[in-house]
Amino acid sequence: MIHTIFPFSAIVEQDRLKTALLLCAVDPSLGGVLIRGDKGTAKSTAARALTDILPPIQRVAGCAYNCLPGAPYQHCETCNHEHAAPQADSVPFVTLPLGATEDRVIGTLDLEQALKGGSRVFKPGLLASAHRGILYIDEVNLLPDHLVDVLLDAAAMGVNVVQREGLSVSHPARFTLIGTMNLEEGDLRPQLLDRFGLMVEVTAPHDKTLRAEVVRRRIAFEANPAAYAAQWLREQQALRDQLATAQQLLPGVMLDDALLDLISHLCCEFEVASLRADIVMHKASRALAALQGQTEVTPEHVRAAAELVLPHRRRRKPFEQPGLDQNQLDELMQQALQQPDETESGADSEQNENGESQQVFAAAAADDARKIDVADPVGRFASGKRSITQDAPRGRVVRAVPDPNPSSLAVDATLRSAALKGREPFQVTKDDLYRQVRVGKTANLILFVVDASGSMAAQRRMEAVKGAVLSLLTDAYQQRDQVAVISFRGESAQLLLPPTRSVDIAEQHLRELPTGGRTPLPSALSVAFETLAKTDLPPLLVLLSDGKANVALQDGNDPWQESLRFAELLAERGVPSLVLDTETGYLRLGRARQLAQALGAECLALEELSAENLALTVRQAT
Repeated sequence: MIHTIFPFSAIVEQDRLKTALLLCAVDPSLGGVLIRGDKGTAKSTAARALTDILPPIQRVAGCAYNCLPGAPYQHCETCNHEHAAPQADSVPFVTLPLGATEDRVIGTLDLEQALKGGSRVFKPGLLASAHRGILYIDEVNLLPDHLVDVLLDAAAMGVNVVQREGLSVSHPARFTLIGTMNLEEGDLRPQLLDRFGLMVEVTAPHDKTLRAEVVRRRIAFEANPAAYAAQWLREQQALRDQLATAQQLLPGVMLDDALLDLISHLCCEFEVASLRADIVMHKASRALAALQGQTEVTPEHVRAAAELVLPHRRRRKPFEQPGLDQNQLDELMQQALQQPDETESGADSEQNENGESQQVFAAAAADDARKIDVADPVGRFASGKRSITQDAPRGRVVRAVPDPNPSSLAVDATLRSAALKGREPFQVTKDDLYRQVRVGKTANLILFVVDASGSMAAQRRMEAVKGAVLSLLTDAYQQRDQVAVISFRGESAQLLLPPTRSVDIAEQHLRELPTGGRTPLPSALSVAFETLAKTDLPPLLVLLSDGKANVALQDGNDPWQESLRFAELLAERGVPSLVLDTETGYLRLGRARQLAQALGAECLALEELSAENLALTVRQAT
């Protein structure tokens, strides 16, 4: 046999990554592992290498559902055959392509059978192939939302349920989910993030000796994969034996109540909302003990499990990366094991001390902000993640409708319609044609235009917009949104933050927002018009200003009339807008509200909003 998989035991360093993968092999019910890190850090290599050391499973050759011997799926013709005999086979390793259709993932009507006799036979998909094995997703953070929803349902129930095209089918779909991702490409939806039992952050080694060894091994493998794999046969077999022993030991591994209390204590102290964390830590601690050949869980096992289970589940501020403070973890371990009474009071003190610093970034409750519906009067941006579009050219297929000239043929529905009419010989006519109806979503560009002139409210505006942008960027990864900021003061406006979803770039540009000077409002609206003209994303313009323009674009012009003209141009272009009036004092001119009327926008007083519910209001507007 020619080996094409890099040996698991030959991976240099990355001990935590290898441990996480081995724990998932010992106990597949852990929920899999998410591997995060930069490009070229052996994420995919490690995931694929795991399959070569997993103990084989028993299955019937040709079974599309990977049925458990002795308990076959009721509709599996292969396993229910009287002569079917299971045999040892490698653990399934199924790769889920980012471009896979929902039909390919969950399964669909077998068109070949339908064409032959009109019968409705289910053709299993990737979830059936991954049963009792590994479902691997490279760049899982780029997975389309409709596939994420499918995975969440299957991972939660361990069953794939298909009810479509006249079919009503359910089959087992228990798999270990392994996903890799690069943070530069965005983060995961919280629901999917929590489904991963373990999370590992990987980085390239900084030691030149280790880096050289990585290169040396990779070059040797590529030159002759089979010969290189042969050099690691002993180490690979040792890992197989270790896993087989651990799987046998696992049912008898004990975790006492004191350590269960420790697990719950750590989850509470790190402000983990999901109870799945407690369950996975319990399982991971036992699996770790079994992997080390022990039958009792120790505090060291719990601590090691916490480093894999809690980083991606603990509550974080915007831009705070996943991870655990090792010193805090050590202190909590000692407090829980030695002085439980003091631990409780210490936690309250720490929360109180940290509470105020988190207020700037905390998300407001939904009831704290008014709900705003921003319409798209022209419809220019009706195509396309966040904005739901009915009958979109791309997206999730929700139904099929009769259409004699379909732009997207619903093959299953068309064939079913023809088959039910019972023509002899079988034929499809125009009257049988159905069109796919899709629901798509599109990202948004949220453009903040911020008055930074030297008014009394300048500092308040800056605090509000900075908090809002930072808060919005925390979910921009999941929504594929972009955020941009235009600041205007002095003689002109500038694009302070170009459209971005990058956390690092946003921090660099928003660290300091200068204030002071005059109010070049026409320049700001002109820059906004030019910025939005360069994007294909549906925009939302958020203007924070008192409207007191005093710097014209052209000498001799009235700054206020210029501002109104640009507002009208934006309205004619169909740009949804929101105006936040920053005017203060007893006497108010109401210029911001006049500007909102010209924009066709709603106007709110900034004093009604904090940074938290400003972010919430903008989310609702999108």
